[in-house]
Amino acid sequence: MALRLEDYALIGDTQTAGLVGYDGSLDWLCLPRLDSGACFAALLGTPEHGRWIIRPEGPARTLRRGYREDTMILETDLATDDGVIRIVDCMPIRKDHPRVIRLVRGLQGKVRVRSETVVRFEYGHDRPWIRREGKRLQAIAGPNVVVLDGDVPHHVENETCVAGFTVAEGDEVGLR
Repeated sequence: MALRLEDYALIGDTQTAGLVGYDGSLDWLCLPRLDSGACFAALLGTPEHGRWIIRPEGPARTLRRGYREDTMILETDLATDDGVIRIVDCMPIRKDHPRVIRLVRGLQGKVRVRSETVVRFEYGHDRPWIRREGKRLQAIAGPNVVVLDGDVPHHVENETCVAGFTVAEGDEVGLR
């Protein structure tokens, strides 16, 4: 089921912004500026138009979501039968390139997590070529480039950048 606009929260770096759903999906992001074409446009279409979702592999429910006091750092707590995780989303104020930082923290138990990133430039129209450079994945279409990096390895499945990992209580995994 599609999310409603009120199901999203805003993250940004003063030059661009993204919308994160209560389900852990970054469904709207324009790079490098707010007036640039979106590279994640699932908000206006389907996941195939671009998104970055981080979620537990099994059924989950949202327990809490909100911003840290006096910040644009978004925290979303998701619970499964095996435990609870917190997804922390932010875009640091930049000096050069925009960055989205997503952290997954284990709060209780042990939870298997999956990250899926579908990059589609120009509002879902341009499919990038995805290549590996060291441990990073690069999505490239013409002058547009998005680099995916993190504490866990990613691989490509059907034009989707995927990472699977487990977080236990006290663990933290960073994705950027």
